[in-house]
Amino acid sequence: MKFTRAISLTAALVMSAFAAQAADIKNADVLKQKLSDTLGLEVADLQPSPISGLYQALTDRGVIYVTEDGSKLVHGNIYDMDRGMLNLTDAALAGPRKEMIKEFEDDMLVYKAKDEKHVITVFTDVTCGYCRKMHNEMKDYNDAGITVRYLAFPRQGVPSKNAEDMRSIWCAADPLQAMNDAQNGKRVPTAKCDAKITEQYQLGGTLGVTGTPAVVLEDGILIPGYQPADSLLRMLETR
Repeated sequence: MKFTRAISLTAALVMSAFAAQAADIKNADVLKQKLSDTLGLEVADLQPSPISGLYQALTDRGVIYVTEDGSKLVHGNIYDMDRGMLNLTDAALAGPRKEMIKEFEDDMLVYKAKDEKHVITVFTDVTCGYCRKMHNEMKDYNDAGITVRYLAFPRQGVPSKNAEDMRSIWCAADPLQAMNDAQNGKRVPTAKCDAKITEQYQLGGTLGVTGTPAVVLEDGILIPGYQPADSLLRMLETR
């Protein structure tokens, strides 16, 4: 039941983010219903894609492409070879990512840089080796002026022990210390509260997160995987 509500929440946020961009696609409702019936997807928006003959569907599991007659489905990234291999699939999500992430700012665990120059949002998991590596270099990120904001993305899904462990972190008396402990392999005492772990996990799926750590930059672009502080700072300062 909670998972269903999470899908509805993220789909509603996507709808809001794309409300001003609605395209006049005559069979949009038919295509959305077919994707829902066939794949169980919540389709928030349908737009013409960069490739003629394909529509771009923003769903609760990211962007997919469907032919105009609804007979064929394409799942993957479209790149623009004339623009330095720009990932057009990811670019389509950049604006909505920024808007949807704003809705979760009160739910983030924030490691704030004293001399803040940049802010990143990281979907993390305490069972992920590279998430632990990134977390244990938090001082490097903060010293570089990068504030790190965490959202939960339990890789085992929801419900799972993984998700409940992350709930205990968010519900701890000192969530930042609990995250420090968990990322260093220490057990965090079980704690319960109305932490939106399910919603955060579903948000990640909607935004195209498939693994952790996943870093969302200030402009909404998603960078999958670990980046050391110096490399990430160079990337941020050239955008």
